[in-house]
Amino acid sequence: MTDAETALRQAVIDTCLEMNASGINQGTSGNVSARWQDGLLVTPSGIPYAELEPEDIVFMRFGGDFKAKQGLKPSSEWRFHVDIMADRPDVQAIVHTHSLYATTIAIKGLDIPAVHYMIAAAGGPTIRCAPYATFGTAELSAHAVTALADRHACILRHHGVIACGANLKRALWLAGEVETLAKQFHLSLMLGDPCILPDDEIARVVAKFGTYGPKSKPE
Repeated sequence: MTDAETALRQAVIDTCLEMNASGINQGTSGNVSARWQDGLLVTPSGIPYAELEPEDIVFMRFGGDFKAKQGLKPSSEWRFHVDIMADRPDVQAIVHTHSLYATTIAIKGLDIPAVHYMIAAAGGPTIRCAPYATFGTAELSAHAVTALADRHACILRHHGVIACGANLKRALWLAGEVETLAKQFHLSLMLGDPCILPDDEIARVVAKFGTYGPKSKPE
């Protein structure tokens, strides 16, 4: 294992720990992946994040075969990680959470609309809600790929959030933004019909955003 691979495996673990510490996920319910060579590195199934070591992260090829330490299997949601990255060359990392407000909106089967201009962080005027399918299935994966067309995030009905990014930091940041938008939408619904920003305004914000989001400090 090269130093670069070890560092990326550790970054996957660090992302999982931050995901739970921030409150947008709990236990081992979410999962994280990062593109690596001709496949991706994904969290194993059922192992508490605090117990993970770099060698526990599973390497998967886009065909679905995997290489893991004895006794470990890839996340039960490995299929949509593989299919999204195979479909989207721009996606280098995926964060999947079961965050409270976004999952609540997904239970209702609603798209998250443009209640705030930060919806543009996901790439368009809505964050789509993919139809329900059993976790880990090809059907769910197909729904996710469709809901992510020209977007960087979606919600899954009765399930949770998928956030994609050019790196792990951006994917995690976007997962947090989706939860904030879902909370804003939820609270605004309690006050009546929320006011929604028009599509042309969100298009302007998308154009202005460019590389908006977390960045590393210059050396």
